[in-house]
Amino acid sequence: MAVLGLLAAIVGFVVTPQKPNGLLRSSATSLTAEGSYPIGTVNGHEPSGLGPPRSGAIAGYKESYVTDFSGRSMPRGWITYSGVPGGDPGAEFGMDHVVVSGGLLKLNAFQDPAFHDQWVTGGVGQFGHSQTYGAYFVRFRLTGAGPAAVALLWPTDNSWPPEIDFSETLGPTNATTATVHFDAVNNEDKRSLQLDMTRWHTWGVIWTPTSVTYVVDGHTWGSVDVHSEIPHVPMSLALQEQTWCTSGYACPTTPESMDVAWVAEYTPKRPA
Repeated sequence: MAVLGLLAAIVGFVVTPQKPNGLLRSSATSLTAEGSYPIGTVNGHEPSGLGPPRSGAIAGYKESYVTDFSGRSMPRGWITYSGVPGGDPGAEFGMDHVVVSGGLLKLNAFQDPAFHDQWVTGGVGQFGHSQTYGAYFVRFRLTGAGPAAVALLWPTDNSWPPEIDFSETLGPTNATTATVHFDAVNNEDKRSLQLDMTRWHTWGVIWTPTSVTYVVDGHTWGSVDVHSEIPHVPMSLALQEQTWCTSGYACPTTPESMDVAWVAEYTPKRPA
């Protein structure tokens, strides 16, 4: 199921796609034996212990964007969600649930008196920056079980699908999934992985014209190489928590957060 937030033409209005009604491919995967992708650079001043990777961390790619959320507000080019997600009328995004402080972006889920004590969450989209193909890395952890937490790529022109969810939990903290959404009927190709989501991990996706590769802490844990499933349109990074209380899952019982330490993005180098 897609659980992302889509930024519509009016800033602050968020839509979420409906449940898939087409093909669903799903498989469990495991980590490769050797890591071959960057996880970050050791930095004792960073809350997670690692700072963003170096600019030349991936052969054949150049750095196109990086932030470690060192200020007190969202960096330029990001939009904060606000509103009821389409397809999930029991949920709510609140702008006050997105906090940048202490070198972290915190997406906070809690019962908000301003919304009649409803469970409200935070979400952001980097719609000021898009690219077609590239490598994306996000270092984050969850403070506990409850809301779904998602790191994803979303089509810049909002023409969904496609969509690439490269880490999407569904409430528990012992596993995550990755999904490519494709075709007009929202077919899905899904992978799942068992991992402690309360620990710091560097999640990544390498998106090329022929494949989508999922990585965590430098290791590949899944891939899609079916040409008809690969997106070929400009996409942007989005990060969010979301509840699905009315659907019977991903419903918190205590306040929880998705803590994001940094984001690093790379674009393929042009041949010399």
